[in-house]
Amino acid sequence: MNTNAKNLSNGVIRASQDWLLPIYERMKHLIMAKSLLHVDETYGQILNRSDGKSGQTNAYNWVFRTVPCQGPPMTLFQSALLRARSVLESFIEGFSGTIICDGYSAYDKLEGVTFANCWAHVRRYWLKADSKNGRIGVNFCNDLYCLERKFIHLSSSKRRKKRQKYSKPIVDKFLVWIGKSLFYGKNALAKAAEYTLNRANGLKAFLNDGRIEIDNIPAENAIRPNVIGRKNWLFRVSESGAKVNAICLSIAETAKSNGIDFYEYIKKLLTDLPNLGIHQRPEILDQYMPWSKMIRAECSK
Repeated sequence: MNTNAKNLSNGVIRASQDWLLPIYERMKHLIMAKSLLHVDETYGQILNRSDGKSGQTNAYNWVFRTVPCQGPPMTLFQSALLRARSVLESFIEGFSGTIICDGYSAYDKLEGVTFANCWAHVRRYWLKADSKNGRIGVNFCNDLYCLERKFIHLSSSKRRKKRQKYSKPIVDKFLVWIGKSLFYGKNALAKAAEYTLNRANGLKAFLNDGRIEIDNIPAENAIRPNVIGRKNWLFRVSESGAKVNAICLSIAETAKSNGIDFYEYIKKLLTDLPNLGIHQRPEILDQYMPWSKMIRAECSK
């Protein structure tokens, strides 16, 4: 059957909204019941925007990822026109716990939410300060990562105890050193010092909870397909297309992280779900999560 790009796109949008969106929304319900989340965001472009802005204006894809100690891995993407706190606040409504994130200002002052900041970002700032003091800052970060590699296989409670004993003195010494060094100006060294001190509380969060990762690398890794994708597809034409893109990426990345073949999984969803009355009996969806026994039996790689 002959078709064109528009009809093909509309078919994908319709199928995704009817049969993939319920899976996405079930995953969102489950992920918001967790107490720890990795969050990140990256830019893209949507040509036809409802806010009247040019298609050259950045739109955003936000990513939300669970931590390993809280059940099967899940990754959700959310398409938005803005990078504002309101987007994050709306999406995580009902969530209560800790968000592991970078130092972007949107990650702050949300009711019921605490923030753990990313040591990888701190290290990058000190690495940019290519100087003797910059290398000292990098070495403090390297010492923390060296310890994390030793603690990686420990239980959360044991990791917390080890961090309190070995990592906390390094963090305290690092912050005292920055405070006494009095780095001023707009150079890279001063920016690294300011970035670190302004996020001191969030950077200490991993010391008090062994479940919290030292950095936000899992979210950065999760969002990489979107970063690579925008170099290939360049932009999304419509907001509907962008939202469907987020749904499909969410299901693909969650399937992949659970060891499920995405092609077989998506084929199973689109074959079974239209015949199951999932809107009347949404509990059926639990049988179609990527970690369910049925899906693992039929769609494992």
